[in-house]
Amino acid sequence: ARFADVGGARRLKRWVEQRRAPFVQDPPPPGLEPPKGVLLLGVQGCGKSLLAKAVAGGFGVPLVRLDFGTLYDKYHGETEKNLRAALASTEQLAPCVLWIDEIEKGLAAGNGENDGLSRRVLGYLLTWMAERKSRVFLVATANQVHELPAELLRKGRFDEIFFVDLPDAETRAQVLDLHLRRRGLDPAAFDVAALVQACEGFSGAEIEQGIVAALYAAHAENAALDDALLLAALRTTSPLSA
Repeated sequence: ARFADVGGARRLKRWVEQRRAPFVQDPPPPGLEPPKGVLLLGVQGCGKSLLAKAVAGGFGVPLVRLDFGTLYDKYHGETEKNLRAALASTEQLAPCVLWIDEIEKGLAAGNGENDGLSRRVLGYLLTWMAERKSRVFLVATANQVHELPAELLRKGRFDEIFFVDLPDAETRAQVLDLHLRRRGLDPAAFDVAALVQACEGFSGAEIEQGIVAALYAAHAENAALDDALLLAALRTTSPLSA
């Protein structure tokens, strides 16, 4: 993905652009070290996963996704072995971006029988994050910040923590523009200001699904998509933030 495919997130886009050269250059410019990673927190459906993909595009390097669900094994020691192998394989692809989606699901500490295993996995991951020398940029996303271990949030684990919030009016206009153009529609043919007001409180995913619903309605009526159909679809959608 490219940052041009993402509405909003100006701070993150500028942050990545400033660090692109130090990350891809080997050796990095004098006095600078390659950036290590970022944690993206925020509301569901607001583009954290898309941003993670776009970070790799912003750096111009490959994207690798680590699925914690495939690491866990019922036999003692196998999970940690799988994690070591996965991280070692990722380092062979450096420079690259390593994306861990919904990291809290793989590392959340609880009172169950797997709590000890989660702590060992967390311990190894934290050690790797602190000591790795390879140019692997870690992007982790999380929906439930209260489920994340405190050790992961300590200053220095990530270079920066970004909160991805519900889009403001300007960002909603960008999201509408992106999704209309993606479907071969000209945003200039629609009353974007009215649409932006109608989708206040919507996440990016909810805006997209509103457009999809309006397109289905237009197809069923054998008519062209217009403002009335779009507004009707948006007004019948109840956002999670409501």
